[in-house]
Amino acid sequence: MEKIHHNYVNVRGLKLHFAEIGTGPVVVFLHGFPEIWYSWRHQMIAVANAGFRAIAPDFRGYGLSELPTYPELTTYKDLVDDLLDMIDSLDIHQVFLVGKDFGARVVFHFVLLHPNRVLAVATLGVPFLLTGPGTFPQDLLPKGFYVLRWQEPGRAEADFGRFDTKTVVKNIYILFSGSELPAPKDDEEIMDLVDPSTPLPAWVTEEDLANYASLYENSGFQTALQVPYRAWLEEYGVEDIKIKVPSLLVMGEKDYALKFGGLEHFISSGMVKEYVPNLEITFLPEGSHFVQEQFPQQVNQLIINFLNKLV
Repeated sequence: MEKIHHNYVNVRGLKLHFAEIGTGPVVVFLHGFPEIWYSWRHQMIAVANAGFRAIAPDFRGYGLSELPTYPELTTYKDLVDDLLDMIDSLDIHQVFLVGKDFGARVVFHFVLLHPNRVLAVATLGVPFLLTGPGTFPQDLLPKGFYVLRWQEPGRAEADFGRFDTKTVVKNIYILFSGSELPAPKDDEEIMDLVDPSTPLPAWVTEEDLANYASLYENSGFQTALQVPYRAWLEEYGVEDIKIKVPSLLVMGEKDYALKFGGLEHFISSGMVKEYVPNLEITFLPEGSHFVQEQFPQQVNQLIINFLNKLV
């Protein structure tokens, strides 16, 4: 970890943080929620040792990156534009993109808008998904599903506000490590689903939790609730919805996301390849939604093998 360097770049009026290590072809890692650049620590070191330059930004309003003036107006397109300006300012022409959770959606949005800048993509926990108002399967989701709850302005803020930041992050890690969709009853909130005595997953240390907590204490949850949740229905803004670069998808077989509106069938039936024709799919049998932290060695090897076939 001490070999990972931390830098800042001014992008579109904001001071954005990124971590980096290594030299060679550039691999950019894009985090999800409740993650941050730190969630890629295992992968960054591994790909650097394999001859690549690893870069892991904090999205605007996350971690050590500056909070936008109006976080409630942040869009996925903002994150795409930020990434483009960041790699331009670092004089990087082409990259491999790796995304986790909603970071996967930023990966796909970026490659659809800037296909000549991307050599290949890998995503964890989330496959390619169509976007827009007609693509969100509310009728297939439980009534209190957390995404629907967190789309309501003020609701998550009130729920989270009952606890310190460390407890909020801990509870989300516990919930998202399960195999069921988090959905409380009408008289409950999301945080109520976690018994205070429930331990962290075995692969999350107290040091890890402290690092996440300190980063979210710095940034707060304002931007995180806007993107991904409240900007969820935003469209890609292109007509040709096809990912044409080589692609890798890594999913945990026990990932709760597989129960998200028929997602497992979308992947296992091959329907996803209608949009991502050059796609390799790997399922990790005991994997949860956090496969890159839960099984870092396996995920590292999958990513490095994928990259090595393309350089």
